[in-house]
Amino acid sequence: MAAPSLAQGRFVVVGGGIAGVTCAERLATEFPSEDILLVTASPVIKAVTNFKQVSKTLEEFDVEEQPSTMLEKRYPNIKVIESGVKQLKSQEHKIFTEDGKQCIYEKLCLCAGAKPKLIFEGNPYVLGIRDTDSAQAFQNHLAKAKRIAVVGNGGIALELVYEIEGCEVIWAIKDKAIGNTFFDAGAAEFLIPKLTAEKFETAISCKRTKYTTEGSEKEEGSVAAADKLGSALGPDWHEGLHLKGTKEFCHKVHIETLCEIKKIYLQQEFKELQKTSLSFPKANSDNHNAHPDEELWPVYMELTNGKIYGCDFIVSATGVVPNVKPFLDGGNFALGEDGGLKVDQHMHSSVADIYAAGDICTASWEPSPVWQQMRLWTQARQMGWYAAQCMVADSLGESIDMDFSFELFAHVTKFFNYKVVLLGKYNAQGLDLDHELMLRCTKGQEYVKVVMQNGRMMGAVLIGETDLEETFENLILNRMDLSAYGEDLLNPNVDIEDYFD
Repeated sequence: MAAPSLAQGRFVVVGGGIAGVTCAERLATEFPSEDILLVTASPVIKAVTNFKQVSKTLEEFDVEEQPSTMLEKRYPNIKVIESGVKQLKSQEHKIFTEDGKQCIYEKLCLCAGAKPKLIFEGNPYVLGIRDTDSAQAFQNHLAKAKRIAVVGNGGIALELVYEIEGCEVIWAIKDKAIGNTFFDAGAAEFLIPKLTAEKFETAISCKRTKYTTEGSEKEEGSVAAADKLGSALGPDWHEGLHLKGTKEFCHKVHIETLCEIKKIYLQQEFKELQKTSLSFPKANSDNHNAHPDEELWPVYMELTNGKIYGCDFIVSATGVVPNVKPFLDGGNFALGEDGGLKVDQHMHSSVADIYAAGDICTASWEPSPVWQQMRLWTQARQMGWYAAQCMVADSLGESIDMDFSFELFAHVTKFFNYKVVLLGKYNAQGLDLDHELMLRCTKGQEYVKVVMQNGRMMGAVLIGETDLEETFENLILNRMDLSAYGEDLLNPNVDIEDYFD
């Protein structure tokens, strides 16, 4: 048998998502004469394009899928190895790829992302959406669907439910209100009317070029192949996908709150057990008057509130788990409570010469009072960039300060076609009960919430075109005592920017 081919690099990065690509690009720029090896299981990588620094901490960018050859063209010293990682031997400074290669590293950065937490593994009617291939499979199924169920309450679930047309949607969430990761109940109330409104906005043309892996369409049955991991989806992932079911109406969404899936039945089992499922509840009707469903469905879900609904398939959008498995045998890693590789303030893991960035890692330093880790695009980019800087500093024996992007949590995104800005402890995360909330809301236009503690602004949620993000960012960072302004802080007739420029 031929000996496995050997690759060697001073720096090796694992993962073709935002964190890994950003890290490799930064290293390639800092060390133009060194080979940087990027090991990725997917033939396409995720590149940051149209990057714009909106304010000190807020940044906007598009995420584009590109063939890895484009990355090698831009950075001649980046060599992409297209294969998954089978094993790590940290004592020998080696990783083994699934296609039989060995890579020897001086310093290694693990950016292998996270994988969807599927509610039920291996069920052909349960789809997890995390990467572009699974989104494609979802679209193929939706074209034939009359009713689907969506389980989960994060960003992907929110966008999905809003974008689906011509198909009944039963949305099961374990919280009281939608979008619990990002919003409080007030913001959820502000957004809900958009779920029933007809959408008049013209779709913006898709900013990302799509490359699907060859042959990915050949077997429809493999939709639940969650072990084949692509990179995570971009913030505008649904653009350019035709998310339309078979029916001739726009939105039909029924939300079941405070519940989870208890059991899933396939049609045969459901018939044998002689269970009764409910029809789609009528709009504005009392929740209890849903009638038994006459129709037979391919799959049924029983909720913890006792209700059973049939549907064509179930979308599992219940978050992600760090993808650490391939690395645990060969390295004695300290893990965070969420299962990620613990990293210190220099993105260094507990194993010598191994760093980690993005969704795979758990930030274990003492964070700034207004920053928290969330597995989002923006943080993947910041961590990948900063991890590279730390690797460079280590190699040159220099010291490095914590990057400014970890001073304040700041994220800008779009939900239901509204611009959404989240700053600091926007949901009062980890604050004691002595905090207070101030609200300003104009129906259908804007929703502004600030979190105050001891006269200081600790966080904010801005939905709509409020133009307050920079002012609020400064107020949070400067830790200024704002007690004197009281309610005027959110008074639309008081030009708050004039106070604090």
